[in-house]
Amino acid sequence: MDGTRLDAARRARDLDRLGSGVDVLVVGGGVTGAGVALDAAARGLSVLLCERADLAAGTSRWSSKLVHGGLRYLAHGEVGLARESARERAVLMGTTAPHLVRPLPFCVPGAAGWDVAAVAGLGGALGDGVRTSVRGGRGSLPRARRVSAAEVAAWLPAVRPGGGGAAFWDGQLTDDARLVVALARTAAGYGAAVLTGASVVGVDGRTATVQVEGRRVEVEAGVVVNAAGVWSAALDEAVRLVPSRGSHLVVRSERLGHPTAALTVPLPGSRSRYVFALPQDTGLVFLGITDEPVDGPVPDDDPQPSAAEVEQLLATVNRVLVDPLTSADVVGAYAGLRPLVLPAAAGAGPGDATADLSRKHLLHRSGAVLTVVGGKLTTYRAMAEETVDAAVQLLGRGARRSPTARLPLVGAAPRRVLDRVDAPPRLVARYGTEAARVHGLGAEPVVAGRPETVGELRFAVRVEGARSVADLLDRRTRIGLVAADRLAAVDRAEAVLAEPAVAG
Repeated sequence: MDGTRLDAARRARDLDRLGSGVDVLVVGGGVTGAGVALDAAARGLSVLLCERADLAAGTSRWSSKLVHGGLRYLAHGEVGLARESARERAVLMGTTAPHLVRPLPFCVPGAAGWDVAAVAGLGGALGDGVRTSVRGGRGSLPRARRVSAAEVAAWLPAVRPGGGGAAFWDGQLTDDARLVVALARTAAGYGAAVLTGASVVGVDGRTATVQVEGRRVEVEAGVVVNAAGVWSAALDEAVRLVPSRGSHLVVRSERLGHPTAALTVPLPGSRSRYVFALPQDTGLVFLGITDEPVDGPVPDDDPQPSAAEVEQLLATVNRVLVDPLTSADVVGAYAGLRPLVLPAAAGAGPGDATADLSRKHLLHRSGAVLTVVGGKLTTYRAMAEETVDAAVQLLGRGARRSPTARLPLVGAAPRRVLDRVDAPPRLVARYGTEAARVHGLGAEPVVAGRPETVGELRFAVRVEGARSVADLLDRRTRIGLVAADRLAAVDRAEAVLAEPAVAG
């Protein structure tokens, strides 16, 4: 039996043993929670992961899909944070998930201003220095360099012709939600119970109340890890957060001439914040990202970009385009809430200024509850390691050292192995060594003109714990990013959900 399968039978077994005590109860099924669950299970601890909705249902699926080396951190003088990001990027690209991360060139064209391109080139060179100083970083990406007008035109056909530009390289995730699913499945392979649709509604001492499928169950846990992101304060009132909304627009790739590099344009008046046009292998380009404070209670529903954010993103990228984008070119949009930690909660020390909020994470203990919040997707593994280190100390058991820097996720393999997988490259970039298995479940497209296949939907239900249309279209695949395509896919998704349970 495949221990990483999150199928109906596995769910039934996990529900049956829900009342049993565990060493670590993880609250939240985003990248941080899934990373903690894997780290703890891999150290020999018993683990229960509870997610109120679905894996990657919150902030973790609304990122820019980048595994970045922290160039912006260098602009703020945070060399240590930049080194941590570069180190974690190298781990992801080299060991954890080589199939999910690829090098992507970022190009600042001369049309954005030669002073801007020069600054970007210098920043790229500094980033190369940081990258080569960490283990696994040397040779993982090409070096930053000047690029010719011909190279800019080849990479970015929609940009106004000019005299070249500057380029640096970073890591691009095929899909952030797929990373979370792979983490959760790998944790399951080490024995973790993974329950979606399970809400932790209260913690009293070491007893957590879990509400799932219409019943409430008391779970005794040695440690409760609160990894609920922007909703963390519900379990730990001492944590003070200032959520920030990051928004992206979705446009068709052909509208920008099918770019093969990330168009990089600075926000007016800034030399450290950029708008990126990020090409995807689904025929789309993501335009982002904004950084807007969010006032009031944190909503449970998915946030939406404001009209001002849409205008800002379009206006910024249009500065360098031959044929400016309009709102009619926007076929989708998404936004996520960053859980930014207030300086008072983060504690004293370097980097506590407001400008640094998005770069710091917090690990806070309140009794048996460990809250881990903030940070970035790139550094999820380091955050999880620190959290489980603290849990092991509190429990007095479990391996003292984390193995996750050397632990490949399900589907991961060296590039030479991935290149030999007998399946379409697009599937290999999502499922790694499991791609042939997915391909064998059905190669017909879910929606005409899109690359996602029925096999992907079946695999999601039979192996990846998908239980609803939203799970299939909005998280296991990202068809839902384009509303019209989502509507066209609903019937097929419902049909797959209704199929008899069989082996994947």
